[in-house]
Amino acid sequence: MKTFIIIGAINAFLSVALGAFGAHALEGKISQKYIDTWNTGVLYQMFHAIGIIIVGVLMGNVTPTSLLSWSGWLMLIGIILFSGSLYVLSISGVKILGAITPLGGVCFLVAWVLLIVFAAKTL
Repeated sequence: MKTFIIIGAINAFLSVALGAFGAHALEGKISQKYIDTWNTGVLYQMFHAIGIIIVGVLMGNVTPTSLLSWSGWLMLIGIILFSGSLYVLSISGVKILGAITPLGGVCFLVAWVLLIVFAAKTL
């Protein structure tokens, strides 16, 4: 429980910090296309940071299961792969990094499905 709440809060903090960095430090240094790409990474990081916090809160209120635990870990892996690849792509312009992004998206999708299954079975 505590681990997921801390991981989620750290990612929410990083999302805000990276959003501010993108808006101020990257403005005029990279193209608008890459600013938009950066902002997509920030947005998805925040959504899934909140998802991880929800997983942590649920773990404190019900008997945790592997479905719930895997949901939280896959959200974190998704943030690293999805948002991380978008951040690096935005700064470097290396387009092959875009091939990693969908792997993070799949992690996000599986994480939400696991949370749905957990809720249907447990709550």
